[in-house]
Amino acid sequence: MFNIEDELNKLPSKPGVYIMRDKDNKIIYVGKAISLRNRVRQYFRKNNKTARIEKMVSLIDHFEYIIVDNEAEALILECNLIKKNRPKFNVLLKDDKTYPYIKIDMTSDYPGIYITRRVINDGSKYFGPYANPGAAKEMLDFIKQKYKIRQCKSLKQRTRPCLNYHINRCLAPCMGYVKKEEYKELIDEIIDLLEGKTDKILKELQMQMNKASEDLDFEKAANLRDRKQAIERVSAKQKVSNISENNIDVIGIAKSELQVCIEIFFVRGSKMIGREHYFYQDLKDMEDSEILSGFIKQYYMDNPNIPSKIMIRKEIEDKETIEQWLSTILDKKVEIKSPKKGEKLRFVEMAENNAKLTLENKEKEKNEILLELKDVLKLEKLPRKIETYDISNISGQYMVAAMCVLKDGMIKKNLSRRFKIKTVYSQDDPKCMEEVITRRLKHSIENPKGGFGELPDAIFADGGITQIRAIKKALDKYDLDIPVYGMVKNDKHQTRALIKEDRSEFKISENLMNLITQFQDTVHETAITYHRKLRDNDITKSELDEIKGIGKVKKQELLKHFGSIEQIKNATLNELMQVKGITKEIASEIIMKFNDKY
Repeated sequence: MFNIEDELNKLPSKPGVYIMRDKDNKIIYVGKAISLRNRVRQYFRKNNKTARIEKMVSLIDHFEYIIVDNEAEALILECNLIKKNRPKFNVLLKDDKTYPYIKIDMTSDYPGIYITRRVINDGSKYFGPYANPGAAKEMLDFIKQKYKIRQCKSLKQRTRPCLNYHINRCLAPCMGYVKKEEYKELIDEIIDLLEGKTDKILKELQMQMNKASEDLDFEKAANLRDRKQAIERVSAKQKVSNISENNIDVIGIAKSELQVCIEIFFVRGSKMIGREHYFYQDLKDMEDSEILSGFIKQYYMDNPNIPSKIMIRKEIEDKETIEQWLSTILDKKVEIKSPKKGEKLRFVEMAENNAKLTLENKEKEKNEILLELKDVLKLEKLPRKIETYDISNISGQYMVAAMCVLKDGMIKKNLSRRFKIKTVYSQDDPKCMEEVITRRLKHSIENPKGGFGELPDAIFADGGITQIRAIKKALDKYDLDIPVYGMVKNDKHQTRALIKEDRSEFKISENLMNLITQFQDTVHETAITYHRKLRDNDITKSELDEIKGIGKVKKQELLKHFGSIEQIKNATLNELMQVKGITKEIASEIIMKFNDKY
């Protein structure tokens, strides 16, 4: 048995990574330390711990650690473990948006340029992200128009050039009409443009323009002039500051009672080429420096666009280690700075002010949704807590349910709960729903301060009239008057409407419909995931493992055919032999294992 005090005394005073696990052996926190002994022991000593850390420590059943040679190695291992396991008490980089990047396929002799939302290590160059997809498209259209690079997805030899060549929008590399060296010069200029190095481009274009004029090549000079003027217009739109830095990311942070917002500006050559923001919940008692440290490590781990400088308001504890790590990845020096005065400080303040505004708008949007729900549903008070439920099974096997919570207009995944169906033995979703709601209500009635918390202000059922009535049956057992509504889907399995028991539909805004759709998708995914886990566990470990001739594949086929171990036990010899791979000898072994017929 794991004794925490004994294990604390065994900790070495060496750098490494520590992994905290709960009673179910699930990883709940990963951290790094210069001295494992000093760092890990702090968690279990009486000191001024935040409420979040107190809660985490209360859930620790055991811990483990990995020794490494230095703090830089510990940081890399920490990042990898967090990314793989996503522990609930670590700062996790997540966002429901995928921002577009501009991609240049550098592996081709004539690189193409596209918009993508996936950044992979494929030898291409990626520029962005662009918080406004329209800005990415506008930039790509500009590049296509002014540089006439190829637009086809694959470069293959043609017998004649495509339409883009005939309308003067492509140089037709597929026909060999442009040399590789000339095309590469254009790509190099585009890269400079996307990196914000417009001064360099403009200077070069001016020189080329002057030479063309001297050579009396006025058509070429006019084309160069048009390109130069277009780039000057793009450059003017991007410029936000006279800050002298050439390649920096500026990170601002803002907090509220409900969540944290991090805003990041991308500045290249004194021009802001994009921005991005992330929201985190339940971090209000964490120090800004701790949040920023976690964010920076995760954000830049797989990011192809590491800047030469990162600017933040407050110093972070592991600044030097992160700088060393990022410098190794970029193969040039990377600095993390906290400016105290001047234009650089004002730029950090601008990022913070934007984070604050983004956060305020987000919370305003949530408040407006709550007010809309109250008005549309004609409730007496704001529905600050709404619960939704979904049932999942296959032909009555592995029957489970999931509960998800919408609190203050936000889906709180940490409040989700899962149930195994205990009293229903056939495929009857309404009866399963009645059982689950009855059990859930009992929790809060008997222990209001327990894990389920207070009763909800409303309940949304993943389904129609039968599910609404099943929930109301459970509510009647406790004489509770909680309003219940159904979330119904169309033929394409997309959320269509929110309905009453009389089948009438509510008229709601697009924003509210999007939230209800996300709410329904979340509870459905939670139920499906739990159902698969139980089924996979049954496949992974069962009584079939003890039978000669049955391996993983045959076990899967048997469970797929019969649905459960119980059905296999009751099968006849001929029924067993109908399963792929099950011979008469193996079928006989199964029957001998489970009964005495043979």
